[in-house]
Amino acid sequence: MKPLKKMKDSFFRSLYDAFPSLLDRWAKHARFVEPADIPWTPLSKPLSACKVALVTTTGVHLADQAPFDMDDPEGDHSFREFPIDSPKESFVITHDYYNHADADRDINVVLPVDRLRELASNGTIGEASPLCYSFMGHILGRHLTGLVEESAPAVAALLKRQGVDLVFLTPA
Repeated sequence: MKPLKKMKDSFFRSLYDAFPSLLDRWAKHARFVEPADIPWTPLSKPLSACKVALVTTTGVHLADQAPFDMDDPEGDHSFREFPIDSPKESFVITHDYYNHADADRDINVVLPVDRLRELASNGTIGEASPLCYSFMGHILGRHLTGLVEESAPAVAALLKRQGVDLVFLTPA
């Protein structure tokens, strides 16, 4: 069963890469979670004084961490935490729902760790958070509840405890 699912996922990923209008058409009919209230908080200090963290939905994790569950067609609502200064060769991507060939060559395509550190070193931001957080962006059905009620609040609490002022989110 697993090889058949991988073939199907690969087929659709290739099809959407070749014909982006098909993905647009799919998105028009897909059901997405639409929150009733978006908790917008304006920055209370200059960007040059902010601690900024990276959060991604690209399925990035360290090679020694458990991969995201690609066997469940509804996805995986868990998250991974790892240091921003992890060696680039230690990053892997477990996500079958987008073409990550470029990101496999340079993790900065989906997780701009080098760019964030540059922004900190040149004073554009106050500092880069030492930890990054990663989710797998393909989350459906019952896992949406787990994401909204468990995983996302857990990461938000971790970021708050670390004194993070701003999050840069990179989607897949």
